[in-house]
Amino acid sequence: MGVVILIGSFLLMLIFRIPIALSLILSSLATGLYMELDLSALIQQMVGGLNSFSLLAIPFFVLAGEIMNEGGISRRLINLSNVIIGKIRGGLALVNVLASTFFGGISGSAIADTSSVGSVMIPMMKKQGYDSGFSVATTISSSAQGVLIPPSHNMIIYSTAAGGVSVGALFMGGLVPGLLLGLALMVIVYILSVKRNYPKGEVVEKKDVPGIVWEGLLGLLTAVIILGGIISGFFTVTESAAIGTLYAFIITFFVFRDIGISRMGIILQRTFKTLAMVLFLIAASSAFGWLLALLRVPAMVSDGLISISPNDIVTVLMIVLILLLLGMIMDMAPLILIATPILLPVATSVGMDPVHFGVVMILCLGIGLITPPVGTVLFVGSSIGRISIEQTTKALLPFYSIMIVMLLIVALVPSVVLWLPDILGQ
Repeated sequence: MGVVILIGSFLLMLIFRIPIALSLILSSLATGLYMELDLSALIQQMVGGLNSFSLLAIPFFVLAGEIMNEGGISRRLINLSNVIIGKIRGGLALVNVLASTFFGGISGSAIADTSSVGSVMIPMMKKQGYDSGFSVATTISSSAQGVLIPPSHNMIIYSTAAGGVSVGALFMGGLVPGLLLGLALMVIVYILSVKRNYPKGEVVEKKDVPGIVWEGLLGLLTAVIILGGIISGFFTVTESAAIGTLYAFIITFFVFRDIGISRMGIILQRTFKTLAMVLFLIAASSAFGWLLALLRVPAMVSDGLISISPNDIVTVLMIVLILLLLGMIMDMAPLILIATPILLPVATSVGMDPVHFGVVMILCLGIGLITPPVGTVLFVGSSIGRISIEQTTKALLPFYSIMIVMLLIVALVPSVVLWLPDILGQ
């Protein structure tokens, strides 16, 4: 009965569109009252869920992304991408994918990627003769792969939900799949561009190349500082995030100087708003997850899935299918916090490494961000492109295909994820 109250009341509140964090708290409270628990234990779980040193990295990553986004880094990365691959057939679309890959390594957010890169690239692509649906589909699919490229604050959220899995290992584990997915998207974009005879990109004048490359590399150095500090072991994840944020502040306000220091107030306001939502969600899900464990829900789910088939590959595919379906109806961060305590024990029981499972989960939910009916990145991209969700979804079909193929490779070939963390000793 406790399980029915906990999960049933949560789903019922979601149907009535009550905010997810509040739904988690209210369903946990109702279950605690039914089970006659000391409610102070729920409060302790909420506070304990935030008592993690690695969570301190999230405010720095969010702040760094906001600073660089406000300071025009997306435009500089687009220009750098154009220098690298802009001259070939479908060059502007390929620039879109590469710029999203670069920006994902700074912001770690698919929505921020779509908003910043998409607001520049989608109108530019449409102006040069690209189909509106193709322009939006290219933008949002490449933004979704950005959640795998470190630094990703979703990886930190997963680390917390999984009981302290190494954030450095997760960052390194997501790097290769993220780059491979970006490469696969570039291949499908090029094929479609040739087939539909989309235009070649404009040639950049040689005198402008050094300045464009210099400014682009200065922006990318934020990600290099963060990853370099973690890989070398010289900094913790939190320390690297803090130093990367300081660098982003200096490069934006004292080198690029596209905006004045007076904009810092607005940047901090947006950062605090994002953090309030994320941290409230983490606290609420900690109490919810504690009750799930107390009611043995993970064990029940594990036994149920394994009883369907004793084959480990079938179980892994069922986990992937569950995550894809959940990603279609709920946003990434709450799903990580809710699904990890339930599905991670199932994954480890069939031999999946927690780092491997984390990367598979992030990729599944990243695809969910661009999948109807509740794909937030899908909505943002369609809004920027001024086309319907139906048009965008139709244009996404070839992109879905290549992303699912890459997802199956990542899920069924663990070495794609684990070889880099193993080599670097993460």
